[in-house]
Amino acid sequence: MSITILAIESSCDETSAAIIRDGAILSNFIANQTVHEQYGGVVPELASRAHMQHIVPVIQAALQKAAQAAGEPANEAAAHTLLQSVNAIAFTQAPGLIGSLLVGAQFAKSLALALNVPLIAVHHMQAHVLANLIEDPKPEFPFLCLTVSGGHTQIVLCESPLSLKVIGETMDDAAGEAFDKSAKLLGLPYPGGPLIDKYARSGNPNRFKFPEPQIPGLNFSFSGLKTAILYFLQENTAANPRFIEENLADICASIQHRIVSILLNKVKAAALTTGIDQICIAGGVSANSGLRNAFTEMGEKYKWKTFIPAFQYCTDNAAMIAMTAHYKYLEGDFADLSASPTARAEW
Repeated sequence: MSITILAIESSCDETSAAIIRDGAILSNFIANQTVHEQYGGVVPELASRAHMQHIVPVIQAALQKAAQAAGEPANEAAAHTLLQSVNAIAFTQAPGLIGSLLVGAQFAKSLALALNVPLIAVHHMQAHVLANLIEDPKPEFPFLCLTVSGGHTQIVLCESPLSLKVIGETMDDAAGEAFDKSAKLLGLPYPGGPLIDKYARSGNPNRFKFPEPQIPGLNFSFSGLKTAILYFLQENTAANPRFIEENLADICASIQHRIVSILLNKVKAAALTTGIDQICIAGGVSANSGLRNAFTEMGEKYKWKTFIPAFQYCTDNAAMIAMTAHYKYLEGDFADLSASPTARAEW
């Protein structure tokens, strides 16, 4: 029997829906929210309101696109027919902004109840890891995955699709937060992480030296780096008010170089510790070109088999929720209607 799942992602400020059939993604539709740009960061209340506006049209678009991928017309009738054939509804349960999570969770519960199909609750960070299983080539188990996002930085040991263990994580701030806070110090608009990546491409990564924290084991720390960048900018702009403007590319390249080196030195340590040579990256920061290039080069140097999801599966998206839900469906791992979203959740 064919297994078709509708998945919903609403953990932060992207409203996304995806359709997966027998492990193959038929559609992955994402609506972004631009309202937060003027505030320099995501405003939770505005995010939840935008989810309520977007969720119905996003799901309709995902159903129509999936119908087209299945050889049917991309219209409302085909989308309705496809919806009636869905075997389960999946949603992001945690972690994330509670108001945003509630919109997706409540909609998923209502839809599952109306269609009389099972409900599948998905952990957002586990889904980021399994984004590496969406397209070929896929890693073989066991593999290691560096998951890097605005709120999380972790090294995960993956023994099977549903057996994932965090073996290293940040002790304070996440890599994505380090990018965004550094961008804010530089006066760049939100979201600043991609802009640092943009300017870094034309800069000298060795122009300015920032410290690398000496954290034991496989854990990370970025708070000290952020403080060092703050003091560096304060000192130099005091001497030259145009310092940032005149050196922006080199500053961005140097900041990015240090964040990437912190991440990859821990990945190297994890590979040596476990003896695993199948290495992946995932999460929003894995879209960073500096990280992607350095990760690929390190893989070639140490003879690793490296895997990076396509850009559309790096940032928050429902396809990764759908892929995780597919494996949970095969295991009969369903949630009941009492399942509640939570802002934070351990694996």
